[in-house]
Amino acid sequence: MDGKMLQKYFFPFPFFEEEEERWPTASGFGSQDLSVYEDEKSVFVEASLPGLTPEEVEVTFQKGVLTISGNKKEEEEDKKRKYYRRASRMYSYRVAIPGNIDETQEPLAEFKNGIMKISFPKQKKAEPKKIPIKKG
Repeated sequence: MDGKMLQKYFFPFPFFEEEEERWPTASGFGSQDLSVYEDEKSVFVEASLPGLTPEEVEVTFQKGVLTISGNKKEEEEDKKRKYYRRASRMYSYRVAIPGNIDETQEPLAEFKNGIMKISFPKQKKAEPKKIPIKKG
């Protein structure tokens, strides 16, 4: 039996070697809603963090990798109804920021309606410098 036949009958998930080219650029737990896009001036990252507030989210950027994480724990108890509920929401995203970003400028982070949007300014394109030639 070849690998494809084994996969069909015994393994519900594809082999890693066959899937390597389709791996996502971001890894995370919780909702997998992460978008990375760019325009002429900036690179943007949008992450879905439903149910969290900005105070419950931590964002770091180090060595070209953006990390967004958040955690919310909820507990509810009603002794009269003999009801107890405990819930937790945890999100974690890590993504390498593509492009030629300007690390001398601070990224801008906005949080609205459960969506974290971070923009990284790009470096200005280097224009060729003309060098004068002295006669001599």
